[in-house]
Amino acid sequence: MYLIDIGVIVMYLFGITFLGIKIGKRIKTSSDFFMPRRFGKGMMMMHAFGTGTASDQAVIVSSASFKNGISGIWFQWLWLFCTPFYWIIAPIFRRLRAITTADVYALRFGPSVAVLFSIIGVIGLSLKIGLMLKGAGALIDAGTDGSISSNLAIPVVALLFVIYGATGGMSAAIVTDYIQGVLTIIFSFILLPFVLHSVGGLDGVRTLINDPSKMSLVAPDKIGIFFIIAFGVNSLFLIVSQPFIMGVCAAGKTEMDGRFGFVVGNLIKRICTAAWAITGLAALAYFIKEGTNVSQIDPDRVYGQMAKEFLPAIFPGLLGLFIAALLAGVMSSCDSFMISSSALFTENLYKPIREGKSRAHYLKVARIASIMIVAFGLIFAFSIDGVVSGLKSWLKFGAPLGIGFWAGLFWRRFNSAGVWVSTLTAYFCWWMTTQSVFISFLKSLPFEEKLGILRSVKGVQVVYEPWQIVFYLSVAIVAGIIASLFTKSSDEEKLKRYHDLISTPVREGEIINEPCTLPHGTLPSKRKKWFVNTSFEICAPSRVSYIGFALSWVAVVLMIFGFMYIMRP
Repeated sequence: MYLIDIGVIVMYLFGITFLGIKIGKRIKTSSDFFMPRRFGKGMMMMHAFGTGTASDQAVIVSSASFKNGISGIWFQWLWLFCTPFYWIIAPIFRRLRAITTADVYALRFGPSVAVLFSIIGVIGLSLKIGLMLKGAGALIDAGTDGSISSNLAIPVVALLFVIYGATGGMSAAIVTDYIQGVLTIIFSFILLPFVLHSVGGLDGVRTLINDPSKMSLVAPDKIGIFFIIAFGVNSLFLIVSQPFIMGVCAAGKTEMDGRFGFVVGNLIKRICTAAWAITGLAALAYFIKEGTNVSQIDPDRVYGQMAKEFLPAIFPGLLGLFIAALLAGVMSSCDSFMISSSALFTENLYKPIREGKSRAHYLKVARIASIMIVAFGLIFAFSIDGVVSGLKSWLKFGAPLGIGFWAGLFWRRFNSAGVWVSTLTAYFCWWMTTQSVFISFLKSLPFEEKLGILRSVKGVQVVYEPWQIVFYLSVAIVAGIIASLFTKSSDEEKLKRYHDLISTPVREGEIINEPCTLPHGTLPSKRKKWFVNTSFEICAPSRVSYIGFALSWVAVVLMIFGFMYIMRP
């Protein structure tokens, strides 16, 4: 590394930390710390992009593309088909006028479910923070050829975002995300032209790899249509159960700010994902051209190795910019996750048992909780073997709680018993699919081989992950419905308040004194329902909802076919 590289990194780290601390001086209450509600479309777009995009994802996609071909893009494009639904989800979260998603579960299902959500949410975000730090550490280690080891990089990165995040809260996260989002885009594309040029462009990639399956967007034996659909459906349950989504959707001044930010920010991420996938594939072609034994290369280090190979020789300072952008990618996500999980702990676990304390007290607790949550993330980062395996576990960890969100939104009869039973059943079924007794039972089924329920991984028979998802989600949904039908209905007064919130549009500048309440003097709005006089609560979408939903699907389709066009022979 050149001296200018080190200067760029230091300038970024100190600059972003100073900005976060400066914003933190304005924070006086825990509500300001967790949910500021004052940002416009541009800030919300970069907040959604920054929170949802991290350098560990570049590691995952490039690693998968290096091993499996261009179909590795689906390790992040699994969320692509969820993107149009973000247009519908964002105003729901904003209208609920909550600080945390656990506040919503408390209103709809009662305090016990809020506690369940908070515990799972805090654990899940701690794991995700650890996963992102692991990916960042691998990139820095590979990109600097071991000059900065992952064992040093991981705690240093964690320390810095804890300093400004614990000081400035969600406001600091959103403002710094704008700068970090721009750097993340640079990080996503800075390597691609140089790697492609070295192998003769995409035509050179095809010639060197000489394997049509590597150039296919679908790899039937590894990442096929069933894999994509199953993980896509799982992601729709996972996204609503992620605690940080409340901030992504509800920190804007208006519903449209959240809608625009959530959808457009994530569409930008999908474009960056394409750059990561092509870089991983081009790296495979590069190593083949150099005569390197590809089987001896650690796929998780490929993205960083490409940075080390090309950037220092092109221009001094480029490697420093790459690492600064890499750090921006992970810090912009980790700070939001840290604040969201701190909010769950403070608002939904600590405050109910320590009521009546001062605002300063709860703010102090929130900051201490932030530090402890990241500490658990660090432990996880040093305990996992690789980022791809960690991602697969995380993708399935939060989805069970999403069943309660969707069922509670559309069916009034779904209650707290239904949430508890569906969630615990999903985790039990997931655990069952990993047990040798259950796998032996599946082997005995006459249709097992035809359906491909089992796969061999490193010589061991395991349940193919899409079938695992189908099993735990379907059984859990049925169990939750049965439990709700045979237990007491939810409180009618709270049900009315919940649906009144969702039906009533947000007015810019409205003041919320208590979470999940309409502003003083605001009358609930009435909306046209599709199934009148039934227990189903499905309202007719507005014209804006229809148009935005349709345009989002157009963007998704154009992105897929555009990528296929670029990768065509």
